[in-house]
Amino acid sequence: MATSDAPIQIGQVVLTVNDLTKVGDYYQRIIGLHRLSGDGETQVLGVGRKPLLELRRDPAARHRPSEAGLFHTAFLLPDHQALADWLRHVATNQIQLDGASDHLVSEAIYLRDPEGNGIEVYVDRPRDQWKWIGNEVEMDTARLDVQALLDQGRTWQAAPDGTVVGHVHLQVGDVALAEGFVMNDLNMDRTSHRFGASFFSSGGYHHHLAGNIWNSRGARQRSANATGLAEVVLEADADALATLSAREFTDPWGTRFSVRPKVS
Repeated sequence: MATSDAPIQIGQVVLTVNDLTKVGDYYQRIIGLHRLSGDGETQVLGVGRKPLLELRRDPAARHRPSEAGLFHTAFLLPDHQALADWLRHVATNQIQLDGASDHLVSEAIYLRDPEGNGIEVYVDRPRDQWKWIGNEVEMDTARLDVQALLDQGRTWQAAPDGTVVGHVHLQVGDVALAEGFVMNDLNMDRTSHRFGASFFSSGGYHHHLAGNIWNSRGARQRSANATGLAEVVLEADADALATLSAREFTDPWGTRFSVRPKVS
């Protein structure tokens, strides 16, 4: 099952930003999204006709990196070649990276947008290569051969059709509280837990959501006037919708989740 076949998946991420033009340009020029709609206060960016990211302008909002909220938005590319092409594009534009990892289930590159919001661009390994031990999938943070990936890269035009937000990784104040919220309210399963983080999915994907305390241990309710994550929009099929108690949820730190029907 691919992430797009899961009963619940990530539909869209909403960020509050100070400089709408600068941040919007970055996601178009570097990540390869294109503008679907917008005005002086918002931009909706996506691939094809599918919205993946909404930016909301608030010049007075403050950057609060140690609060609960976004760790990274993870853009899932459709195949290994697309990741190689994108990495070559990033290298050509001399964009600073935060790192690169082989997670066994995926190959991932990390960076940040101009206002410090974390980004992952990744590709899944074939599903038959994932190893499950009971209900948990084996993941690791091993060295990714970046040079080999670069050597395979060709010209990058834009994020290809099939690009989605594969998962969202959150900063939380307490992992156990995050587990209770995601498993009980959002009806996702825990697929891994390690090193101060837990990972959750619907339908047997490696993870659609994750939460860690690496920078935010003990974080309390989020500030109302902060930049960063404003909302995570989930998409659910009819059966999954029927199991949820509501269409809108708020996690223990004030992060909003909304649920809409999945569009085929």
